Amino acid sequence: MFKIPFIGPFLESVNPKFEQYHAKWASGALSCVSVFHKFVVIASTRDMARKVFNSPAYVKPCVVDVAFKLLRPDNWVFLDGKAHVDYRKGLNGLFTRQALEMYLPGQEEVYNKYFADFLRISQEEHKGQSTPFMVHFRELMCAVSCRTFVGHYMDEPTVKKIADDYYLITAALELVNFPIIIPFTKTWYGKKAADMVLEEFAKCAAKSKVRIAAGGEPNCILDAWVIQMQDSEKYRQRLAKGETVDDSEKPVHVLRDFSDFEISMTIFTFLFASQDATSSASTWLFQLMADRPEWLEKVREENLRVRGGDRDVALSMDLLENMPVTRAVVKETLRYRPPVLMVPYMVKKDFPVSDTYTVKKGMSHCQNYPLKYNTNGQSGSMVVPTTYPALHDPEAYPNPDYFDPERWISGTADRQVKNWLVFGTGPHYCLGQTYAQMNLMAMVGKASMFLDWKHDITPLSEKIKVFATIFPQDDCLLTFTPRE
Repeated sequence: MFKIPFIGPFLESVNPKFEQYHAKWASGALSCVSVFHKFVVIASTRDMARKVFNSPAYVKPCVVDVAFKLLRPDNWVFLDGKAHVDYRKGLNGLFTRQALEMYLPGQEEVYNKYFADFLRISQEEHKGQSTPFMVHFRELMCAVSCRTFVGHYMDEPTVKKIADDYYLITAALELVNFPIIIPFTKTWYGKKAADMVLEEFAKCAAKSKVRIAAGGEPNCILDAWVIQMQDSEKYRQRLAKGETVDDSEKPVHVLRDFSDFEISMTIFTFLFASQDATSSASTWLFQLMADRPEWLEKVREENLRVRGGDRDVALSMDLLENMPVTRAVVKETLRYRPPVLMVPYMVKKDFPVSDTYTVKKGMSHCQNYPLKYNTNGQSGSMVVPTTYPALHDPEAYPNPDYFDPERWISGTADRQVKNWLVFGTGPHYCLGQTYAQMNLMAMVGKASMFLDWKHDITPLSEKIKVFATIFPQDDCLLTFTPRE
């Protein structure tokens, strides 16, 4: 069958179907497609995926061409080798246990507001009738992220605008989009939305620098990072004066002073990494709990028990670390419906991905229809490790298509570390993986004590829709009522 190499499976990629992805993964450890100028090799098995994740000498994360324009080409996520490692070291302190504890009050404040909104939407706007809640979970997750990342430096209307406009950014980053920005196309609207987000985060960075320099207490990731910068600058000034500074007074990581826009670009990558993924996870989590009330009741009992029966006890890391059932429910949700199905990498040099096949750096071809040209590594080959097959491997997770949190409590799921690819592995693994899981635990635990919810099950509820991440095809029809 003849295939035009420049277009490849264009129509399939414009409207991706999970079933088509699944068939591609099942077709073999390695498979390929060609879309526009891209030759894409898909690594489907656990071991193939891990090899790609752990081969920084051959590949680096690339998302899609337009991502360089939206996130900016000098963004830290596109750094490679030692530069990337050094930059990450300066961010590690933002996700320590102590730091995560500091962010919890702000997160809880957002949960309280949005849970009240959920009741208003269900009871006042829709008179107790079910309505799609996926869009509301997206806004909730955006609000939680913005409060965690930039605290109160951003007002609620701006958070709402970012949540609404982030759809445009997601659409612009789909695999099939023109690699150049043309007015009034998806990429054009996405670029305008990204510019707005970067501008707002830069304003927050400027405010944080002033407030922290004046002695303000940190309460968000931005503040914590600014403190590291300002402490580093004080340390450099002492050295410049010829002082002998004891090692105990030296910052753990001596950082340079980043500009407001550099800070903004980094904060934007945190939102980029979290928004779609946590929106997916929260949507499935609420749906799964409604459909499995026995597990929701176990979550509710545990959350009340660790609080001594008082549901108004504030969140803390001590509480979250003593919730094995809630943890199991979140882990199983992430395994059963992983938010990140695939992670695109650019091939930097010819990559011997197996004993019998090498992915070439600068070519666009598929099977018997080659189209080769010099791309300098910018628009030729991509290799894409997948996570879903490893997370649904029956050898690691018996009966993998069944939602079973018990596997994380009395089973062996926690020992399947090679299969747990939800947050990637290797040098580019997700910095915020502990934060993401704790956030979901805190959210569903608090909701279980203050809300009841019912799911209107349809034939599309368990079918998967792909839009950057995965959602129920019916967008999760729920009704919320207050729990006394």
